[in-house]
Amino acid sequence: MNYKDTLLLPKTDFEMRGNLNKKEPGLQQAWDEMKLYNRMLEQREGAPLFTLHDGPPFANGNIHIGHALNKSLKDFIIRSHFMAGYKTPFRPGWDTHGLPIEVAIQKTGVNRKEMSIADFRKLCEAFALGQIKIQIADFKQLGTVADYDNPYITLNKDFEAKQIKVFAKMALKGMIYKGLRPVYWSPSSESALAEAEIEYRDRKDPQIYVSFKVVDGKGLLTSDDALIIWTTTPWTIPANLAISVNETFDYALIKTDKGQFVVLEKMVEQLQKELNFEYAEVLKTFKGKELEGVTTQHPLYDRLSPVLLGDHVTDDAGTGCVHTAPDHGVEDFEVGKKYGIHPIDPIDNQGVLRENTGPFAGLYFEDANKAVTKALDECGALLKLSFITHSYAHDWRTKKPVMYRATTQWFASIDMVRDDVLRMIDEEVEWNPTWGRKRMYNMIKDRGDWTISRQRAWGVPLPILYAEDDTPIMEEKVFDHIVELFNEHGSNVWFERDAIDLLPEGYTHPGSPNGTFRKEKDIMDVWFDSGSSHTSALNHDEVPLPVDLYFEGSDQYRGWFNSSLIISAAVYGHAPYKNVVSHGFVMKDDGQKMSKSSGDALKPAKIIGDLGADILRLWVASVDYQNDAPISQNVLKQVSELYRKIRNTFRFMHGNLTDFNPDTDMVAFEDLSVLNRYVLSEVHKVNELSQEAYMNYDFQKVTTLVGNALTNLMSAYYLDYTKDILYIEGQNSRQRREIQSVLYESLMVYSRLMAPILVHTTEELNKIFRPQDESIHLTEFVKVREDVLSVQELEDFKRLFELREAVFKALEEKRADKVIGKSLEGLVKLHLSEKDQALVEQILGNNAAQWFIVSRLEFVDETLPEVFGFEVDVVKAEGSVCPRCWNIVTDAHEETGLCGRCHHVVGELHENH
Repeated sequence: MNYKDTLLLPKTDFEMRGNLNKKEPGLQQAWDEMKLYNRMLEQREGAPLFTLHDGPPFANGNIHIGHALNKSLKDFIIRSHFMAGYKTPFRPGWDTHGLPIEVAIQKTGVNRKEMSIADFRKLCEAFALGQIKIQIADFKQLGTVADYDNPYITLNKDFEAKQIKVFAKMALKGMIYKGLRPVYWSPSSESALAEAEIEYRDRKDPQIYVSFKVVDGKGLLTSDDALIIWTTTPWTIPANLAISVNETFDYALIKTDKGQFVVLEKMVEQLQKELNFEYAEVLKTFKGKELEGVTTQHPLYDRLSPVLLGDHVTDDAGTGCVHTAPDHGVEDFEVGKKYGIHPIDPIDNQGVLRENTGPFAGLYFEDANKAVTKALDECGALLKLSFITHSYAHDWRTKKPVMYRATTQWFASIDMVRDDVLRMIDEEVEWNPTWGRKRMYNMIKDRGDWTISRQRAWGVPLPILYAEDDTPIMEEKVFDHIVELFNEHGSNVWFERDAIDLLPEGYTHPGSPNGTFRKEKDIMDVWFDSGSSHTSALNHDEVPLPVDLYFEGSDQYRGWFNSSLIISAAVYGHAPYKNVVSHGFVMKDDGQKMSKSSGDALKPAKIIGDLGADILRLWVASVDYQNDAPISQNVLKQVSELYRKIRNTFRFMHGNLTDFNPDTDMVAFEDLSVLNRYVLSEVHKVNELSQEAYMNYDFQKVTTLVGNALTNLMSAYYLDYTKDILYIEGQNSRQRREIQSVLYESLMVYSRLMAPILVHTTEELNKIFRPQDESIHLTEFVKVREDVLSVQELEDFKRLFELREAVFKALEEKRADKVIGKSLEGLVKLHLSEKDQALVEQILGNNAAQWFIVSRLEFVDETLPEVFGFEVDVVKAEGSVCPRCWNIVTDAHEETGLCGRCHHVVGELHENH
């Protein structure tokens, strides 16, 4: 007889190889056909609400690895909260306005200047919508679930109309104003920028020391004296209109081999070295206040540069005499305004110097550095030129330098809501990581007014109409009418109609006696688009504010988290979110940021095509996402190995449940042996901790807990020793059904815990494991058991595992000494204390040898070698090998050679057949 045929070996259709790249598309299609997202909402009708508001990615090209990290994490959150019993509406969004789309259109050969703005905008809209289709397909390929049939898109008519409503509320509160002041200006984008659109990069620049000769010293100085200024932007010297000093600082007039100069007294020694003066004799000292009103000669122009008093002057760098160009610095502008000195607008939108700069007209601002420095040298005003590497502001889209430039822009007042926003940051929002609170607090505390106007074509127009006298019209009925127009026609109506046709019928204004009006040409900052999405995208009857969670990259403290908070504070008087969680960036192995623009990013589509989306998702769940997350082929190889272990453990567990019917064969928890109850109690510890981790957005903890449990508790321990029972015992034996009951409940727990992460794998398994379920993604986590082991029972098991470790060590040593081969050849002898022996007999009983994975176990009174504090010895078991179970036995049946257990089971099989 072939005894192998009598064994109950594992059988399962859950394949050993994942072949994810081949199986996943079919599963995704099935989810589409069953409308999984809608089914999830239906299933949780009336359940508590959990709302994650999606921060909109920019609609521009296939998704990159950062998108994959972000969207996978959000998918974990949505799915885990659904499985925890929440209703989880999730409407994905897209940011569709802005310069990159304009650039993309122009790269196709379109000449923007040869068509109307309205026609150009139509091309931008079509392009953006096409990009959204591409990205939706990419996000679905990741296995994410969302309301992809109804995304919010910032170019949609309903979104734009609601955005105008938000703007109108802020304007009518007096928060929106127009003013002249220096703002970040990007010549490469030809537009003003907000602080959120600035990134800092190191660059090499000239630094110069320049002397300004005194014209009128007000009795303090003479025409033999000069003030020294220092700057790293020589191109701003043509815009110099003054020199600022601090009224409280001590200044010195010094005599040197190169002339007499005024500098900070505390900097004399340092400047002597810096400027290579042979000597520097202090002639006299005085307070900065005494310098007020002194005039100096601009070294390049026939105009004076007076000395002003300003608190912005510091004593930690430079000379204490600050070059002041109101066009190119916020503090310069403010101090100039105080003294009635106005900007002269020396640079145009493209960053080119104008005619009023004289010989430098026509030069690009960066090229003017060399020309200005040369001119200063030729006129004898240049004291030193050197170069410095420093952090400088760049346009985060074009990656090119920006400048401060005084222009007339529209602003949103931060001062009007600053105190409220700071209170909200402290009192209304939970920040994770906790440093997010301080980061956001400091950003708002120090933030200037928000520049909301942009000099571009593709965006939501600023809904401002002007009367003939240039008065901006900011009236509720006008705003309401514009909202209606946008709702009906979209924002392109602004560019298709004349100003008069954008006003309510019969509208009159005292500032327009002739009934003529003009419209604003600027568009809104795209951060106003996305920052108002808590209103424009969400139906507050279904998703009330504040939402539960905003979850984005850590760069959004200065971006979306920031603009959303300001707008919500202004419009609603509370934060738009209860919790903010941020993640880091994807890095290469060498710690460098991995970016799409640099061409070194691992593409999600390639990873999914080669390995499967579940591997990519498991990588996301395995990293500490709140820090920067490394990825490489080597990292993915390690993740694939973890996946293989998880899959194969699931497969082995399911393979031993083929003949198990939970409705008829399940043994109740309280009726299980303590050995089996122990395993289920450990399973439910993992269940409880993992569910808590999901609610705390700690997916790495879930993966670690489940991965370790499957490897250590299940594979290396429980499945290892129970194989003997599962394969050998009779099909309906009590022992076997108990173990199957444990395996069934364990597989239920673990597969559901991993379902939010390994969405395809767990669905594939569940179709085989529980075909009665429509989808694992419509189920809940298994309820955590409370009827776990007592404290004493847990202590007993701790002692037993210490003994097991000692036995395994003894077996290992005997294998090394060639006394035995595999562990079943061993007979374990134990000399234990009465208490420990009683523990083995009570808990392990007849299963003791199986538990140690040996053929026999004996208690003896003789002294044995000590191993880890226990007396243990292993000798080669005497007897014959049972041809069915491979145990070495002394009671083999004369005819068959089977051990007593196998003889009984095989006999029953014959009787049943």
